[in-house]
Amino acid sequence: MKQNKEQPETKENKAFTEECTTILAAVSDALYAIGGKWKLMIIIAIARGNNRFTELQKQVTGISARVLSSELKELELNGFLVKKVVPGYPVTITYELLPYSQTLEEVVGAMTRWGMQHRIKIRQDSAAAKVVIPIKKQ
Repeated sequence: MKQNKEQPETKENKAFTEECTTILAAVSDALYAIGGKWKLMIIIAIARGNNRFTELQKQVTGISARVLSSELKELELNGFLVKKVVPGYPVTITYELLPYSQTLEEVVGAMTRWGMQHRIKIRQDSAAAKVVIPIKKQ
């Protein structure tokens, strides 16, 4: 039977564990606020001028009206945007980013660069896998 020998907890191990716990908690908080398939895409679409519900639904391909509505509410609760209702006929509803959403610029930039890089890598790997090297007969 294999024994599980734990290392004695040293000052360095404890600091490393606490640092890891801090990092994991911070990433968990970030993913709660902006994680999932749609939130950043919605923020990007609003930042590019799509501020009405139907515009957002067209721009963010594949999102249902129900999911878009839910994601907009969560983004509003987390302080990234505000829903503005202009009375009249018909009632006009727009979504505007709040200054806090600008704190995501670095995140969006990094994800954009990484996404482009990843797409190129996957295409190159896929193309390389399709190359058939003929075997010479002797």
